[in-house]
Amino acid sequence: MTAELATIVDFIRYGASRFSAAELMYGHGQDSAIDEATQLVLAALHLPPDLPPAYGAATLTAQERTEVLALIQRRLHERVPVAYLVGEAWFAGLKFKSDARALVPRSPIAELIQNGFSPWLDGREIERALDMCTGSGCIGIAMAAYQSDWRVDLVDVSEDALALTRENMAFQHVDANRVRAVQSDLFDALDGERYDLIVSNPPYVSQAEYDALPGEYAHEPQLGLTSGEDGLNLCLRMLDEGAEHLTEQGLMIVEVGNSEHALSALLPTVPFVWLEFQTGPMGVFAIERRDLVEHADAIHAAAAKRAKA
Repeated sequence: MTAELATIVDFIRYGASRFSAAELMYGHGQDSAIDEATQLVLAALHLPPDLPPAYGAATLTAQERTEVLALIQRRLHERVPVAYLVGEAWFAGLKFKSDARALVPRSPIAELIQNGFSPWLDGREIERALDMCTGSGCIGIAMAAYQSDWRVDLVDVSEDALALTRENMAFQHVDANRVRAVQSDLFDALDGERYDLIVSNPPYVSQAEYDALPGEYAHEPQLGLTSGEDGLNLCLRMLDEGAEHLTEQGLMIVEVGNSEHALSALLPTVPFVWLEFQTGPMGVFAIERRDLVEHADAIHAAAAKRAKA
């Protein structure tokens, strides 16, 4: 049957049909079988994601057919995310290397980066920014790419993830004088460092959620996904320690996904501002340094309780 497939569109349609029939999970940057198949086929053929439609009628060579079909089969039977299969992912309009050393790049924070963090940073002067729990480096590198006058630190506890971060820094040709990768357990290796903006997409999946995740997520490092029973252990540490690393007018933006409700219930007096995106709320909050200071006792008590557990 596959001998009848010839063109780029043929393989995208075939992949989408197979993916739909297999009821795959799309949670790594795409949200439909067609988008997933399009990403796989175009990346496998080393073509851009915005390929003009006219090229869809181009015929694959015999070797290309074999390679694309093999990737489709792996996606179906091994449940490997497409980004890992093709070794790349797009984030905030930029291409990044992607493999199992770090989570597949994905976050609604990309929308904030592309919009210059407006209105949250309107009227603020940003000199230094921090991407905490950077993983592949996609958030911090994208911030540096869109804001050419920012100095950006990319921090992660995992040396494997930071190795990928450094590869992406080279791949994106970021200025080494503006961007650096730092191995640190949150702020432990950042003594004395202060930032105008801290952005983070930390591990925030609860244990119950992790146990119920589809097979695709088993290919990603669990270190980048889970953070305690309710997913908030690292977030609470960041809130507890963050004020010391923010400038007076500093802002912290953190993604916590479905753990939003648990965080609001745990710290009901803390004035988190839950951000809206084009697709609606996405579990991302902003908080001013002054609010971290004002509510430091409640935040510290919650974080200290986790540390003792």
